[in-house]
Amino acid sequence: MTETLVALPPVVRDVYATVLARNPHEPEFQQAVHEVLESIAPVLDAHPQFVDGGIVERLVEPERQILFRVPWVDDRGRLQVNRGFRVQFSSVLGPYKGGLRFHPSVNLSIVKFLGFEQIFKNALTGQGIGGAKGGSDFDPHGKSDAEVMRFCQSFMNELYRHLGEHTDVPAGDIGVGAREIGYLFGQYRKITNRHESGMFTGKGVQWGGAEVRTEATGYGAVFFVQEMLAMRGSSLEGTRVGVSGSGNVAIYAIKKAWQLGGTPVTASDSSGYVVDDAGIDVDLLREIKEVERARIAEYAARRPGARFVEGGRPWEVPVDIAIPSATQNELDEDDARTLIGNGVRAVAEGANMPSTPGAVAAFQEADVLFGPGKAANAGGVATSALEMSQNAARQRWSFDDSEAKLRSIMKDVHDAAFDAAARYGRPGDYVVGANSAGFERVAHAMLAQGVI
Repeated sequence: MTETLVALPPVVRDVYATVLARNPHEPEFQQAVHEVLESIAPVLDAHPQFVDGGIVERLVEPERQILFRVPWVDDRGRLQVNRGFRVQFSSVLGPYKGGLRFHPSVNLSIVKFLGFEQIFKNALTGQGIGGAKGGSDFDPHGKSDAEVMRFCQSFMNELYRHLGEHTDVPAGDIGVGAREIGYLFGQYRKITNRHESGMFTGKGVQWGGAEVRTEATGYGAVFFVQEMLAMRGSSLEGTRVGVSGSGNVAIYAIKKAWQLGGTPVTASDSSGYVVDDAGIDVDLLREIKEVERARIAEYAARRPGARFVEGGRPWEVPVDIAIPSATQNELDEDDARTLIGNGVRAVAEGANMPSTPGAVAAFQEADVLFGPGKAANAGGVATSALEMSQNAARQRWSFDDSEAKLRSIMKDVHDAAFDAAARYGRPGDYVVGANSAGFERVAHAMLAQGVI
């Protein structure tokens, strides 16, 4: 019996043992399940019907796992073969909803961990959407537009049969932006002969996309920080903000932090990070990363006063607020202790599970406000659900209206997590609160719908 297994409450120990046995080479998935199970024991104690109904046993097993090959031809005429994935975890609250990630690190464990997280994140939004995730080990970096198009078309040639606006609605994630979504949606439309705008979110605004969808995850993470700080009578005004990553989430977290009075001072990619004490220039960062698709070092080369730290991690820079927005397990216990020593007051996960369990424990022991990803970065999928609503009604909402709805949803997500934490005896613990609130909503629906 492993140390992590022994540490779990007895009510969920057997379930986790089964997860370990059935998924022996999937550490990311095991980590995600463990984090949820150790939080929800009080919920199970308060609701014995969830135990009798086998809710947890069913919830840790995906409803459907799809694995397929993706053959395509590069610009030199050479055949390439990648793997495609879609894990449809839970549709009890609505159609499967979750992004597609194109990155060399993608494997079944990562897709399953992301899909499992998506169940609770989506439940927290209150938008009536289930949980799923997908992607491929294809790397779009360095590929021509024609190569990306051919890959996306081949990918959709298989995946289309598992999608639909009432079945499964993908969106973008790492490596899947407006370009990729356009090619994927175009191929779906060609194959099915149906213009189902609502079967893909993150589309261009001109052809069915929602205002604020691009900004939503980054904006939402900052709104969540704002709500956490407000509970302690504070705000973002005058704070230094550290952000990791330089993709969609990071860029718009930086932008919203500026708007709410903070000074974002870092950004990063896999080569290292930049620190700009005058504050990150969002327009320059967008030009380098979204238009030129260049490395983050180029920012320091063009920005007077900024410096690039090759191979470094932004968490060594003193900040008041930290928003890890790159990838899973990017912030470990040593990073957390460095941030704590430098006076960090709040951390919100812009990415999915970017903090290791040791880092989370360190933040909580130090009484640092900690917003887990399933709550703090729920803004993206919440706005995707709003996009689905607009598509269904053939409507378009203004940017201001959409941002106001996003802000309201993030407040509701915060309040649901905060209230659940207090209800189950862990006031201020947003990890327990987010897991418990999301799990309650899913569990009640599963009981109501029977054993399916």
